[in-house]
Amino acid sequence: MTDKHYDIAIIGGGLAGLALAIQSAKQGYKVVLFEKETYPYHKVCGEYISMESWNYLEWLGIPLSQLHLPIIKQLEVSSPEGNIFQHELPLGGFGISRYKLDEMLATIARQHHVHLLEETKVNDVIFHDNTFIIHSTAGEFTATVAAGCFGKRCNLDVKWNRNFVQQKPNKLNNYIGVKYHININRPADVIALHNFKNGYCGISQIEDGKFCLCYLTTAVNLQKSNNNIEQMEKNILCKNPQLKKIFAEAEFLYKTPVTISQISFDQKQQVEHHVLMIGDAGGMITPLCGNGMSMAMHGSKLAFEQVHAFLQQQITRQQMEECYSRNWQQQFAKRLKTGRLIQGLFGKPSITNLFINSVKTLPFLAKPLIRLTHGRSY
Repeated sequence: MTDKHYDIAIIGGGLAGLALAIQSAKQGYKVVLFEKETYPYHKVCGEYISMESWNYLEWLGIPLSQLHLPIIKQLEVSSPEGNIFQHELPLGGFGISRYKLDEMLATIARQHHVHLLEETKVNDVIFHDNTFIIHSTAGEFTATVAAGCFGKRCNLDVKWNRNFVQQKPNKLNNYIGVKYHININRPADVIALHNFKNGYCGISQIEDGKFCLCYLTTAVNLQKSNNNIEQMEKNILCKNPQLKKIFAEAEFLYKTPVTISQISFDQKQQVEHHVLMIGDAGGMITPLCGNGMSMAMHGSKLAFEQVHAFLQQQITRQQMEECYSRNWQQQFAKRLKTGRLIQGLFGKPSITNLFINSVKTLPFLAKPLIRLTHGRSY
């Protein structure tokens, strides 16, 4: 073995990757993490975290109690025509930008001696003779365990010809995401989800009184708007009077939005080529449910439990992979299914209006749906 051999190699330095790196390093494992960007950087994300993750983040080393973050307790949903439904969030959450949170986690990872390689792209991962060989722009590395934490879509997904990459464009895999940070006068404890034709836009407060405005829509909507985001916002999003008001009143804090394309909510495998897939790489919940950040971090905890047992020679590699997949499914399969169901109710004006009118008349219907998209403290 060389100096470039590690116990654990992590591809992708988002929430799942950084959380796994910190957990592993805390237990004394030698960890390398590959991140193609340089911290801090903006990322398309709703930036709302369910309270189920509060204790875990503090255990990782994030002093949440000292950051004076907005605590979000209320949900507001509107139809494309602006018809509004409001409901208390049973568990609630808090807001923090990925720009701030990822940078804090990266700092903690470095403090625990994680070998964090920024501006480094992984071109291939090969499993041979019970060892992973990682080919990257920083050179070749080897590791006993490899984890894929590279987000919504990566060159490795295409290289490995993963199932969701093979799917033809459909209602689950042909989305684009757009995010802004804005200043606006709105309640700090409310997360709003405003629907428009074939999409929805979330807005909630993050640190320093700023708000995250992030929306998801189909690639078709952008194509119909001459691939012009500003035109799409004016002609499609702002048909919802709630969104029209927000876009008119908001002070946008950077000139252009952060964007991402080819987002897929199709089902994914949790293990590919013996690599443990964590976070969005293992499966995405629809953003309308607002819990992707919590699921990414919880997934890293589930993975580490099995990785630790394997590295301690308590279980075999096959058992590690099978147990991780099974535990992931037990924790998240129902949440993802519920998310897809809820997503199917939105985007089409008639169905959205019917749903909102139903829960306004029978509000007890909303609570179990909200609970199904949230987990418990872990």
